[in-house]
Amino acid sequence: MRTTGRPGAGGTHMGRRDFLAMAGLGSASVLVSGCGFGGGGGGTPKGALRAAFGQPVTDLDPYNAATAVDEASLIVKRLVFDTLVRRQGDRLVPGLASGWERTNDTTWVFTLRRGARFHDGTPVTAADVAACLKRTRAVASAQTPLWASVTKAEARDDHTVVFTTDGPLGSLPVNLTLLFVVPAARVADPEQKRRPIGSGPFRVTGFTPSTSVELARFDDYWGGRSDLPGISMPYIAETSSAITALRTGDIDLLWPIPPDQLPEVTRVKGVTVEPVPSWTYYLNWFNCSRAPFTDANVRRAMCQAVNLPQIVDRLFGRGGQQMRAPIPATVAGYAAQEPWTYDPAAAKRLLAAAGLGRGFTTSMMWFDATGPLSRELAEAMISSWADIGVTVRPQSIEKAQWLERLNSLDWDMNLQTNTVTTGDAAFTVGRLYTSKAHRMGYKNPALDQLLARAAAAPSGSERDGLYGEACKIIWSDAVGLFPLTLVTGYGRSSRLTGFTPAPNNQPDLAAVRRR
Repeated sequence: MRTTGRPGAGGTHMGRRDFLAMAGLGSASVLVSGCGFGGGGGGTPKGALRAAFGQPVTDLDPYNAATAVDEASLIVKRLVFDTLVRRQGDRLVPGLASGWERTNDTTWVFTLRRGARFHDGTPVTAADVAACLKRTRAVASAQTPLWASVTKAEARDDHTVVFTTDGPLGSLPVNLTLLFVVPAARVADPEQKRRPIGSGPFRVTGFTPSTSVELARFDDYWGGRSDLPGISMPYIAETSSAITALRTGDIDLLWPIPPDQLPEVTRVKGVTVEPVPSWTYYLNWFNCSRAPFTDANVRRAMCQAVNLPQIVDRLFGRGGQQMRAPIPATVAGYAAQEPWTYDPAAAKRLLAAAGLGRGFTTSMMWFDATGPLSRELAEAMISSWADIGVTVRPQSIEKAQWLERLNSLDWDMNLQTNTVTTGDAAFTVGRLYTSKAHRMGYKNPALDQLLARAAAAPSGSERDGLYGEACKIIWSDAVGLFPLTLVTGYGRSSRLTGFTPAPNNQPDLAAVRRR
């Protein structure tokens, strides 16, 4: 296969303003003023796009383990760094690589485009790519399973890099949409967390963690200069304040807009609202390595105790769709499963059979900024579980603490949104549910073998079928409860053109223009 192309240019009820604020990070929110937004060390040119995403950016290092798949960080990284391959709608298109070829089952050859330079003026070479893969493999993160089969990357010459795998790996091109390329000398540089050097269309001029990111156009970008002189990305912890900023023109772009507030924003003069079915969904994982969730029947009981159709409709309306698989319906490899029937009596029987007829006490953790109405979704599920005798202690914590606990499996249940960033089941099903990944304490050798076969298969019906079988195992074993896929609402100034909503919540801001 050869691909070529041209470059693309806790438990107490809280008020609405409280639960939409980022727990523990409220003091870092950006304030609205008549003079616009500041912070982050300055350096944003006049006329910059002002775009606000609903989660804070905490780190810019492309190889930081904690933020390897963090949505907010990825939005900025795609502006500052380049990848060999990009996703454009449903297609994979060239990025830093002008083309690639799979020469045999275990070898891929990528040709780098000439003329690409980093922000410090040095040319991008195959040696840089090889160093970045080595660094990515050395840092244990949520991305690690994606690269487990890649044994090495070698620079054949300055513009040719050869990837070798330990077996067939059909998902390598799509995985490479997440390998951010930096100068080889900077792969482990601590400065990359704050003032990173990449080869993307924008360079970082200021960054205050959890407050704002300031970017200026990189005029020597290989894909051509962006029409925007810069981009400012403030984090506004409270949604009502963000909507006010959009209404008054202090920001140009806001997403995601909570579903219950879409009608309000739609009525704002000079603002265009664009909802798009997303690859972002809510999940509630059970820690399968911690009793009583070591018992699949206990997990199944928890699923049967929740009236998801009612909860999703009441809270999200048209802003969400109940899930029928552990991935959204628009993701490659999706296979619909039979929804869990709401049956509290059956749930109680399962608990009794597991020796828990009197119920049990457990906990659920989340951070409020994970997604719209997260606290209300948590409270609705907690209330349902109380009806079958299960007491759930709510743990709403700040994002940094949540990340630390998530990665160390220090939790009973974990509620969060997740995004299939690449639009492919390999990114979530193949990455999160292997025994080696150990993301939620679930281990299933039969599933491991199935996922290995899926990873080796080329794109097409065979591969999609294998991931569909994996979806069935994860669903029937009740590894988690998957409530809904979100419809992402984008609100933008009507003066902006060139903006395309993205199902992975990571729109290409470099393509935006002003009228």
